[in-house]
Amino acid sequence: MKNLFIFDFDGVIADSLILYEELVKTHLERIGSPVITTRKEFLDLFDGNFYESLRARGVDMMAFNNAVMAAAPEIDYGRILPFDGVLPVMNTLTKDNTLLVISSNISSVIRTFLSRYEFDGIFDDVLGADFMLSKTKKIHHAVEKCQARSDQTYYVGDTVGDIREGQAAGILTVAATWGWHPRKRFEGVGADYIIDSAEELLSI
Repeated sequence: MKNLFIFDFDGVIADSLILYEELVKTHLERIGSPVITTRKEFLDLFDGNFYESLRARGVDMMAFNNAVMAAAPEIDYGRILPFDGVLPVMNTLTKDNTLLVISSNISSVIRTFLSRYEFDGIFDDVLGADFMLSKTKKIHHAVEKCQARSDQTYYVGDTVGDIREGQAAGILTVAATWGWHPRKRFEGVGADYIIDSAEELLSI
């Protein structure tokens, strides 16, 4: 049976921190909920599920999601680039494993990026925020759909929240330190693996 590798998008595949920090701040200001003003406050949203973190801070999630969808056509996604070294690793992994993307981003945005940067054919599916908001539920769905074993399923994320959602789904978790949260932030969280480069995925 093939291993199932599930990847977060932002911070693992795509170097998008600056753009999305700007966007989230702008959307929150537009709906009258400026609950973050610093990068630390932004990154703190990802210690758990992003949407649950916003809800806990009193944000009207319907208004926020409407603002996100309304602004999507105007966003310069060309500012987002893939991290160096990720594509060749994915090309190698996909030969003998099943690869998926599970993200809080919008599926169409992810698919456009993957096509633009030659990731076509690598991932069997993309499950974004338009599918479900909970990454844990999306992971359960993916495991069932792919008929994968939990001890052969890996979720690769770059935030503490990613690791916690993977743990809640009962699968193996891989903390990628080149993304939004640094290695130090993962200490004590209990990730099964902590890696500093995409190449290390080939040794798991």
